[in-house]
Amino acid sequence: MPTIRRYRQTKIVATLGPASGSPEMMRKLFEAGVDVFRMNFSHGTHEAHRKNLETARAMEAEYGRPIAVIADLQGPKNRIGKFKNDKIDIKAGHRIRFDLDTALGDETRVCLPHPEVIAVMKPGSEILLDDGKVRVTIREQGKDYLLGEVVSGSKLSNHKGFNVPGVIIPVPALTDKDRVDLDAALAMGADWVAQSFVQRPEDVSETRKIIGGRAALMAKIEKPSAVERMDEILNYVDGIMLARGDLGVEIPPEDVPATQKKIVRMVRHAGKPIIVATQMLESMIDNPRPTRAEASDVATAVYDGADAVMLSAETAAGQYPVEAVEIMDKICTRVEQDETYRRILNTNQAESENDPSSAITKAAYHVARDIKAACICNYTTSGSTTLRTARERPDIPILCLTQNMSTARRLMLSYGVRALHITDVNSFAETVERATKLVKEKGYAASGERIVLTAGVPFGTPGSTNVLRVAWVE
Repeated sequence: MPTIRRYRQTKIVATLGPASGSPEMMRKLFEAGVDVFRMNFSHGTHEAHRKNLETARAMEAEYGRPIAVIADLQGPKNRIGKFKNDKIDIKAGHRIRFDLDTALGDETRVCLPHPEVIAVMKPGSEILLDDGKVRVTIREQGKDYLLGEVVSGSKLSNHKGFNVPGVIIPVPALTDKDRVDLDAALAMGADWVAQSFVQRPEDVSETRKIIGGRAALMAKIEKPSAVERMDEILNYVDGIMLARGDLGVEIPPEDVPATQKKIVRMVRHAGKPIIVATQMLESMIDNPRPTRAEASDVATAVYDGADAVMLSAETAAGQYPVEAVEIMDKICTRVEQDETYRRILNTNQAESENDPSSAITKAAYHVARDIKAACICNYTTSGSTTLRTARERPDIPILCLTQNMSTARRLMLSYGVRALHITDVNSFAETVERATKLVKEKGYAASGERIVLTAGVPFGTPGSTNVLRVAWVE
């Protein structure tokens, strides 16, 4: 069985697509550093996604290492209609009407097939089109139209997407397509479901009911309204994806870095994984090396303490998918070697929760640090102990031993976690014996080193972590 050893704690998520949706390329990406694969249901067929997931499962068996797979739902897509000549030229002061008429548009009007958007817009509201390249201020609202004045922008073409900052659009976060895709993703066995266009807690509570524990649920934060209600949304989800594309259009650019830091810190303190995503190495879609600004962007997410950083089009459709993973791996590794990084993480530690499991987990972190243990081992059923350990952001591996394969896969998204599916332990004593052998076999500890273990008694009972032990590796 080939061995894959990661020396960094921050995880890498890669999106699958035309450039990477083959067993050969998935293998190359995995060997280059990918921990989690993302299936983007905005593109591709269910059959293509199913084959990619089957490839991931085959690689799991081959490498003896769980691999998490995220099914990312498209969500509502706000787009304008088409133009007679495919595009129009505009300039500041240009007046244009948005209406429900499906006829081809021109310089004076274009279809905006979203009556729910027209209904909530008011004079003074803004529409940002084509990722904010075109800004339009609404001057007049009618029953089935909006009259806008261009503030900035030079051209507008067919089917461009738009954002309406500061407005909560009264649409369900789960579209009909999403419901079909969700059923398909769950039937395939996806480990995580990422829900797009989350605006409020109610958007994710329904999805959570549909999933019914068959997968972990992740909310994509791409609306200012979601940022404002993060505390509530966090109560309904198992993780967060900070999708900075749309969010960066709807809030001022100068607010994005502080918002990112705030959300990463909030999600980490909640003991849940967070992915920082969108345009991280965007130039590598067409170039073999990133810009210095992009390298700094990835590094910033790592310094912030994110569990994972994500590649989108870079691996889905880019010309250099493997190189993008390799450079992201190098950036993450280099940042984690910086003494400043460890100081930043230690100053952002979460407060202890008032329960024994949390206290034992925090104690395990401090004991491991003080005795310079090689790794921390958790025996867990639900994964909650390992999530608490990951929240501490230790600088040594977290070895999660679990008899639940779905738990092992989901935890591969979390900071520092190396999950192992084991089925042949029935007591804490057996766990200690097995763990000391596994850490040596997997290269996490050498003979004569110590490891710190946590588990629960009664053995295997979810949420009962109450034992901490230091063991020697023979």
